[in-house]
Amino acid sequence: MPDWKLPFKLYIDACGEGLGAALHQTQIINDKPVEGPICFISRPIKPTEARYGARQMEFLCLVWALEKLHHYLIGTVLDVITYFNSVKSLLKMKTLNRHMLRWQIAIQEYRVNMTMAHKSGNIHKNLDGLSRWAMPNKPENPAWVPQDKHHIEGICVTDIGT
Repeated sequence: MPDWKLPFKLYIDACGEGLGAALHQTQIINDKPVEGPICFISRPIKPTEARYGARQMEFLCLVWALEKLHHYLIGTVLDVITYFNSVKSLLKMKTLNRHMLRWQIAIQEYRVNMTMAHKSGNIHKNLDGLSRWAMPNKPENPAWVPQDKHHIEGICVTDIGT
């Protein structure tokens, strides 16, 4: 269960096949800090997105992950970890194309509490499976789930005594 008072870590990865993100949080368990997953998300890229360069693809992944995980992240402290170091510079660019400008506007509500960190691609392996083998959410996919079936609008946290 997430602890809403603690910061979250959002790992993002994009490639020519898909986008992937993992939301983690470090909590104290048995007096030791332990980083564990909260959730994983992925999706295949769309045909128009296949034309994006690597920097744009990674920025797209950030925007997409923030939108999908909005219910976890709004108002929290967030560390974004990417293996593509230039995503940090994209957030500061003055001259942008229309996609990047729209994306910068889309993430403004997170920027106050968001930091960006670079992690080497050799170490950043936890998302390779999500981004490289993302399954489409279509009826022909055996794991297909209708979009509105599991849509989360709110989260209820209950503490059951031991």
